[in-house]
Amino acid sequence: MNIRYRLSGTIYSVIKQTDDQVELSFRFKSDARSSNNAPFDFDKRLVSAGGYQFWFQADRRGRFVIKNVVPGTYNLYAWVPGFLGDFKHNSIVTIAPGGNVNLGRITFEPPRDGPTLWEIGIPDRNAAEFYIPDPSLIKYNHYRFVEKFREYGLWERYSELYPKQDLTFTINRSKYQKDWFFAQVTRKGPNQTYLPTTWKIEFNLPGAPGTGIYKLRIAIASATLAEVQVRINDPASPPHFSTGLIGRDNTVARHGSHGLYWLFHVDVPGAELVKGSNAIYLTQSRNHGPFVNVMYDYIRLERPA
Repeated sequence: MNIRYRLSGTIYSVIKQTDDQVELSFRFKSDARSSNNAPFDFDKRLVSAGGYQFWFQADRRGRFVIKNVVPGTYNLYAWVPGFLGDFKHNSIVTIAPGGNVNLGRITFEPPRDGPTLWEIGIPDRNAAEFYIPDPSLIKYNHYRFVEKFREYGLWERYSELYPKQDLTFTINRSKYQKDWFFAQVTRKGPNQTYLPTTWKIEFNLPGAPGTGIYKLRIAIASATLAEVQVRINDPASPPHFSTGLIGRDNTVARHGSHGLYWLFHVDVPGAELVKGSNAIYLTQSRNHGPFVNVMYDYIRLERPA
C-alpha cells in the first residue's frame, strides 16, 4: 500500500515589505505526516495523535512515495522550511489493502493577511538561529559540542545577561542572531525564587496606523509549562492575547532547540497603535522553576492589505 504524492505549486508571498504579492513557482522540500485518527486543525496544535503515523521527506522536486502504509483512513500534513504554517490536505486519504493512491498536485499557501512590517527569526521550527551564549566557565564542556545549544546551564546565562531588566529588541537596529536570546526563560529572584520575564519589541510606524487589523504571527519552536501574554504599547494593561498554558517539551533542560510546534495568529486593531514609536510586550507569565520557557521560532507583524 503506497501513497504517491507530488507536492509542488504556487506560494503567494510579500517580498521586501511592498504591497505587491509575487507569485512564486516553488517545488517543496517538505516533511509529510499522516494519521488515521479523526481530522484535527493544526492551528489548534498537534499535541498527540493516536493510530499510525508515516513520515517521509520529499526530494528536491517535491515528490515522495510512502510505502507499506497500513490500510485505513489518513490525514496528510506537510511543512516547508522557510515558510510559516502547515499544509493540510483537504480530503481524507483512504488506503485499501494492496492499494496505491496518487494524490496529484496541490498548492500550499502560507498564512498571510498583508505586507510584512517586520519579522524576527527564520520560520524553520527551530530556535538555533537566535543568540546562544557561551556557557559559564564552571560548566564549560571541553569537548565542545558542534551545536552550541547542547552546552549545559545556558538557561542560567539569561539572569546573568539581564539581571534587572528584560530583553528589548528594536526593529531595524537589533539583530536576532545576537540580540534575541534563544529561549524566554524565567529570571532568578531572591531566596531561590524565579520571576516571569517580559520581552519588548520596539518598532516605528512612519504613518498613521489607520483603523484596519494588523496581524501578529507568533510561531513557537518549543514550550514547557509556559504562557505567553501579548500586550500592545502598555505593559501594565490586561493581556491583549494569551496562549494559555502550553507545552511539556522540556527542551531547555534536555539541551535541545525545538519541540512541538505552536502557531498563533493575533489580531491587532490599528486603533491600538500610534504613528511613531510602538511596542509589543511578550510576557512569559509562569514562574515555577528554571525550565519554564518558550523558544520562539519566528515572529512577524503584517499591516492591513
